Amino acid sequence: MFDITQIITELALVAVPLLMGITFHEVAHGYTAYRFGDPTAKNAGRLTLNPIKHLDPLGTLVLVVTRMIGWAKPVPINPAYFEDPRKGIFWVSLAGPAANFCLAAGFYVLFYVLLMFQSMFAGGSLEPLLGTALAICFYGILLNIILGIFNLIPIPPLDGSKILATFMPGSMAGQYMQLEKYGFLIIILLVFLGVFQGLFGFVINLVYSLVLI
Repeated sequence: MFDITQIITELALVAVPLLMGITFHEVAHGYTAYRFGDPTAKNAGRLTLNPIKHLDPLGTLVLVVTRMIGWAKPVPINPAYFEDPRKGIFWVSLAGPAANFCLAAGFYVLFYVLLMFQSMFAGGSLEPLLGTALAICFYGILLNIILGIFNLIPIPPLDGSKILATFMPGSMAGQYMQLEKYGFLIIILLVFLGVFQGLFGFVINLVYSLVLI
């Protein structure tokens, strides 16, 4: 049975880190492509930190319902602009997960800075506010690690599949990426089989161990 109050509380706490994770992930893709000579994302107005530009309505709804998986609106990339398409696709694909891991590291540092302030103001009027900020940072660490790892899974169209495809011969890479039309179904199947629950359960335990040292 769903606890509506708990769900609303969790969504309120995860909103900021989740929007940051999605936004920085997509901007990292677009900016890296731009640095490699592809202006497509820039021309589409996607090199912005405005999260509304990157949200996918269905992907956001799935995330709210499952509280596990979801997706953003993909940043448009045109590899034809890349001098070396394989190199460009590799770094563009890697940039998104890398941005999430960097955000997780930033939230980790901020968590311990706030923890220091919390001990200084223990029992004071700022303690509840600091407690909320610590919870947001915790979710910032957790969600961005999950987003980074999830996107590195080699199931088309996730970033991991594009990274892997750059190491394959052209014909094999083309056949492999044709799985993209079944990618969503494969991901849903893995969810029902409990594969992601096990993976993300490990990540949750890892984050708890990091912040409770």
